[in-house]
Amino acid sequence: MNGLLTRNRVIGLAIAGVIFALDQLVKWWVIGPLKLREVGKIDLLPFFDLTYTENRGVSLGLLQATSMEMRWALVAITALIALVVLVWMLREKALGDIAGLGLILGGALGNIIDRYYLGYVIDYADFHIGDFRPFLIFNIADAAITIGVLIILARSFFVSDKDTANEQAGTQPAES
Repeated sequence: MNGLLTRNRVIGLAIAGVIFALDQLVKWWVIGPLKLREVGKIDLLPFFDLTYTENRGVSLGLLQATSMEMRWALVAITALIALVVLVWMLREKALGDIAGLGLILGGALGNIIDRYYLGYVIDYADFHIGDFRPFLIFNIADAAITIGVLIILARSFFVSDKDTANEQAGTQPAES
């Protein structure tokens, strides 16, 4: 398969699809059967709760969509970013890079759908240590985007071109 959809790219698209579907399923579950929108908060563990929030901004609550124009601008900007990630993923060959980009793409699509239909992104995952919250309230899409970015960054810093060439060829580097 030398064309556009190599095995690694199909895996990347599958990762994006699974993340998107899982994100939307969990969002449906927390606002549907769990009625988190109505109850506001469900205590689960000493360090993890489900807490309903509507994120009208982007990462870290930046660029708040306070008008319909801003809402649609955020949809357009995030859709453009998702398109860039898709093109980047289709140009990559190494599975590690493609997997990271697949996580980012799936997460971006999950949040774009929320913003398109609702005008905001549903967040619910509330990790904390006592009153200390190392993260803002997030969702599966946010977690996937963060993990994908960390994978891309780690690979850019720690994986040499030789390792990437071996990964693309499906071989292991020779032992010295």
